[in-house]
Amino acid sequence: MAIITISREMGTGAYKIAHDLAKRLKYTLVDGQKIAEVAERYGLGADILERVDEKPPVYITAEDRLQAANLNLIELILLDFARSGNVILYGRGCQDLLKGLGSLLRVRFIAPFEERVEKFAEREWIDPDLAHDFIRKSDHQRAGFIHFYFDRNWNDPLGYDLVFNTSILGETAIVDCIVAATKDLKLKQAEEGASGYIDDIILAKKIETELLRSPKIESLHLKIASYNGKVHLKGHLHSDEELETAFQIACSVPGVQSVKNDLNVVSFKSYKE
Repeated sequence: MAIITISREMGTGAYKIAHDLAKRLKYTLVDGQKIAEVAERYGLGADILERVDEKPPVYITAEDRLQAANLNLIELILLDFARSGNVILYGRGCQDLLKGLGSLLRVRFIAPFEERVEKFAEREWIDPDLAHDFIRKSDHQRAGFIHFYFDRNWNDPLGYDLVFNTSILGETAIVDCIVAATKDLKLKQAEEGASGYIDDIILAKKIETELLRSPKIESLHLKIASYNGKVHLKGHLHSDEELETAFQIACSVPGVQSVKNDLNVVSFKSYKE
């Protein structure tokens, strides 16, 4: 069946709907708690998760690049769950991470701002002014994460297949609609090549992670494509040494069969304030 991704505005009640949907479909709901359960297998501690989860890196200092590498590890967790199938991926830009996957059903939950504030204040038993601040900051952070990391407007409806206004539709109707959508013939037909497509994304992401971790590469300005173990590096680095290091790292990642190197060297002097 389809892999479901959920994008949500805080205060829309999306989590309960996702939980009920997972129960109805007998899917695994991959949320923050599920990620935390397996994070240590990927070398991620609770403190690192708190620091990087759904927060955009800036790619300037070595510490920034390490943050980006850790964010990639979260994505690898999500991709491994996706490859197993029958999952709902909750938040974290998964609709963009898996862009192009034919068996993907991208769902979005919205509601008017003031209504979200009211519901959140009631649910958390907090002052409405404080709830207003939480909702505003959450919207900015999530929108910023999608814009920075995936270069897309978080609110663009074309980034989703189903958009639900939870102030209008009830939970049961929304769940029924999503369940019906998962049975669409187009999604069913696209399932056959899904695992291979996800494997390609995983391999490219593993290479990117190792490049970000390398102290010999100051900054990354490249794209990594993978298809059945064949990798294509395209972009530029700032020295012949960085170029050779990037090529060797890509070749060393398990699963890589060949690497086409279209990287160029561009002279660059870092600006220091």
